[in-house]
Amino acid sequence: MLKKLKQVRGSVIPRAWLPISALLLAAGQANAGAVIKINDEASVSLGAGMRFSFSSVEDAAPGGTERSSDFDLNNLRIFTSGRISKHIGATVNLEGTSDGNDTRILDAYAQFEFNDYFNIWFGRHLPPSDRANLAGPFYTYSWDFPGTVSQYPSFAIGRDDGVTIWGKPMDGKLTYAFGAFEGANRAAGLSNEEDKLLFAGRVAYAFLDPEPAPAYYTASTYYGAKDIFTVGLAFMQQSDGVGTSALKDDYLAYSVDVLFEKSLAGAGVVTAEGAYYNYDTGNVVDATPAQCATASLSNNCGGKVEGTAYMLGGAYLIPGDVGIGRFQPFVRYQKFEPDNAAATKVMDLGVNYVIKGHDARITGMYSRTEVGAVDTDKFVVGVQLQY
Repeated sequence: MLKKLKQVRGSVIPRAWLPISALLLAAGQANAGAVIKINDEASVSLGAGMRFSFSSVEDAAPGGTERSSDFDLNNLRIFTSGRISKHIGATVNLEGTSDGNDTRILDAYAQFEFNDYFNIWFGRHLPPSDRANLAGPFYTYSWDFPGTVSQYPSFAIGRDDGVTIWGKPMDGKLTYAFGAFEGANRAAGLSNEEDKLLFAGRVAYAFLDPEPAPAYYTASTYYGAKDIFTVGLAFMQQSDGVGTSALKDDYLAYSVDVLFEKSLAGAGVVTAEGAYYNYDTGNVVDATPAQCATASLSNNCGGKVEGTAYMLGGAYLIPGDVGIGRFQPFVRYQKFEPDNAAATKVMDLGVNYVIKGHDARITGMYSRTEVGAVDTDKFVVGVQLQY
């Protein structure tokens, strides 16, 4: 089996992951769910996730006037975690690049988890932020991550290096998380020459059932597993977080997100969500890509724009299986209004064929993006699998 995997192109299984893949296969064959129990308190778990799509985008062919036709490996991730003792664990997740020639560290953090009220994560992980960022591309109902509105800064794919304290008291109805992280523009010649930290926080309250997502993570749909009505508040702040050493200011962003989901007693599951964002840069233009390159800083540098944004969306899980799954049509609208540029609007219309929740799903989607007076449409068919 491993020999066969080695013959597959690198875009599917990068060579650096072959030892991990072998261990994953062995664990999967020996233990359902790929969990290896070491003793009563210690264990190791392994898994993987992939998102692969075909897209056709208006005027995106190499010639610039015809529709593109592209197959893309959107995400390929290896998930690993372990428990050293009852209260101590660690997580290391890797992601392969789309060309299959490299891997990068997605998450790498120590977990000191004591009870429902107080826990500490230390290392590279998702800072407390909005629902979209904490759900990521794997746990939303639309195919694309809502990056038009969710623009919190990050080192890599929403992550940053730092520490977070979090808890879920009140039987999980209240979720809090606060942390300190490296933040942006940490280089000579840029705004954060003095290495000031970024602070982030999130508080969410579940008025109906507590959300079943672990820790302070979220999802945009639970396919009716719980009746959800949760309101979340998030913020990020960094002194000298915007601009260059010659012209800089503080960065402040905050957001409010709401998720409602209700199972209709055999009549399907209705889902609705909304979010509002405000990004404040003190009217300072952030570092440009050229300035970031001059400062030899390729991650978490520049790109922050002052403005407001909002998102509205919803889905309906149709009752009754069709074959091995159920259909879930969805719609989502995003709008970002910069203070000094044209607004960006994105409308997604699509349908999911839900086979096993977020672990097995096929999506068909039409998306239209408007930037000022220019609009572009695309069609996407995507497959998502996790195990």
